[in-house]
Amino acid sequence: MSNRPHDETPSDANGQTSEVSVTPHAPAADLAFGAFSDQPPWILDPAGSAWTEVAIDLRSAAQREVPTLTKRRVLPPLRRLVVVVYRLGRAIAPWYLRRRGVLWFSTFDTPEESRADLSRRLRMAIEKLGATYIKLAQIISSGEGLFPEELVGEFKKCRDQVPAETFADVLRTVERDLGARLSDVFATFDTTPLAAASIAQVHRATLRTGEDVVVKVQRPTVSDRVREDLKVMSWIAPLMIGRIPVAALANPPALVELFAETIVEELDFRMEAANMVDVATMLRELDQNGYVVPRPHPELVTKRVLVMERLEGFNFDDVAGMHNAGIDTEAVIRTGMIAFMEGALIRGVFHGDLHGGNLFVMADGRTALLDYGIVGRLSDVRRLAFLKLMLAATTNDLRGQVAALRDLGALPLDTVIDDVIIDLRLAEPIDPTTLSGEELVKEVQRVVKSLLAYGAKLPKELMLYVKNMVFLDGAIARLAPDLDLLAEVANITLVFTQRHGERLGKELGIDPTAVEFNFDSVKASLGVDVATNSLTYRELQKRRELIQKRMRDYVVS
Repeated sequence: MSNRPHDETPSDANGQTSEVSVTPHAPAADLAFGAFSDQPPWILDPAGSAWTEVAIDLRSAAQREVPTLTKRRVLPPLRRLVVVVYRLGRAIAPWYLRRRGVLWFSTFDTPEESRADLSRRLRMAIEKLGATYIKLAQIISSGEGLFPEELVGEFKKCRDQVPAETFADVLRTVERDLGARLSDVFATFDTTPLAAASIAQVHRATLRTGEDVVVKVQRPTVSDRVREDLKVMSWIAPLMIGRIPVAALANPPALVELFAETIVEELDFRMEAANMVDVATMLRELDQNGYVVPRPHPELVTKRVLVMERLEGFNFDDVAGMHNAGIDTEAVIRTGMIAFMEGALIRGVFHGDLHGGNLFVMADGRTALLDYGIVGRLSDVRRLAFLKLMLAATTNDLRGQVAALRDLGALPLDTVIDDVIIDLRLAEPIDPTTLSGEELVKEVQRVVKSLLAYGAKLPKELMLYVKNMVFLDGAIARLAPDLDLLAEVANITLVFTQRHGERLGKELGIDPTAVEFNFDSVKASLGVDVATNSLTYRELQKRRELIQKRMRDYVVS
């Protein structure tokens, strides 16, 4: 692989643009180090390329920029602040007046209708506000079970149904970044995008050398707009402290900083290409053969353009199509849970933005992972804290769980562990289905108040991990509703013990053969009695629906 600088285009001795010299269908030598497709359009060199070499420096520079973007200012960018307030106010005001009955000729018949109307209005306003707010909507869209289903349903449209940029803008960006005319690099290039999301949109294309590819093109003004929006958010965040209970729990200024840490790394596709190789390498090292990462092109990657291998498969929601093709969807889910947890706990690397638009299932049953703008990276200290958290959960060690959360940064280092256990009543798990709506709301308020008192927060890595777990939770609902969750926890525990027992024993300083697994804390986290021996997702979902209904009915009444 050439080490040509990332912003140059292949050229001959006379400076004329030439076709990239890539041999299609060469032996898949890169499968030795990465989880790629079996029929490579090109071969990646494990030694890396220009974008691999600069990615580490770019990532460090992006993180150094976060404190500057999120520092408290006397005044925010006023023009942008006015636009944000206007867009959101214009969306919320009609809904609020209608809900309060001020608009006598039009009121909501049901709470569901009210939530659906507000969700639609917010989604339309967010699309007009652009990339930063669309990215927030995408995060919320992954929170099935955490947010109202009407809001999640609307915000799912922000994954890949955002209004696209004009092809003239796309053409200008591609030619400027690649330093060549479109026709000099591509034999074909679809003018209509496959999908358009917050940061970029993707187009089908064919290289002059014949390979079928997907081209990811950044929106022209997104880099400047994101930075401007972060400055607005950092100005507003302190004003929200203590005003909104949920926002107070998250600590608004810290939440803005957390959001900034994730989104600034998405603004340079050279980091994303390097992330693709890192995740593919991690999957191969773990012998996780159920996942496929598209190969980024060794030459055609710049700050705003990413050319990658084109893969095909079933949409993750197309359960009927997968079943008709003979694909075992339970196996897809099982592989996903183990691969995700192994990546985080064993290698400290995991895809940080799982959602239905970022993966699909190939005809052979393997899952293709897409979009690597956000990748979780755990330091050894935090990876070990995650390991201790998982071990404590499967051995019903409450002190170990709280200590691990402290080491992850979710609680201050001087937190007294026994006090947390007493205040949160962790030793006295409650079956939420036995509580009335009023009791449920009061219990949530009590827990939130206790967490606030301890200065709880959500570290970036924990947020990404939890968000992915929420997605997997929803994926089980669609692909494997009859999966026995307790049996799967036991299976995952067994897999980890068999595959990594010796290593985990050394890292955690324990004898893995002497560990006695006790899933009482796992059952408690699911809200079921310790005497429960099996629990399908379908059964769990019925319990959740009952709990949510009681809480909604109490709040509405």
